Amino acid sequence: MTQCRFKNFNELKAVYGNASLIADDRVVFNIMGNQYRLVVRIVFTFRAIQIKWFGTHAEYDQVEVSSTEFKKKKS
Repeated sequence: MTQCRFKNFNELKAVYGNASLIADDRVVFNIMGNQYRLVVRIVFTFRAIQIKWFGTHAEYDQVEVSSTEFKKKKS
């Protein structure tokens, strides 16, 4: 799957059936049987992906995924 070049969300959805489209070109993926969620922004024209958020399903229910941004944890 590393060589997939999706032109739009419908093509992505055909391969990743658990993907859901939300605001601002953001896509949510369910990971490990829906234990985790990954929110990314995909710009299909430029084949670019930005990670916006990653966490447990319980944490996902507490954030506004249409506007949340990735924050690097301090070490």
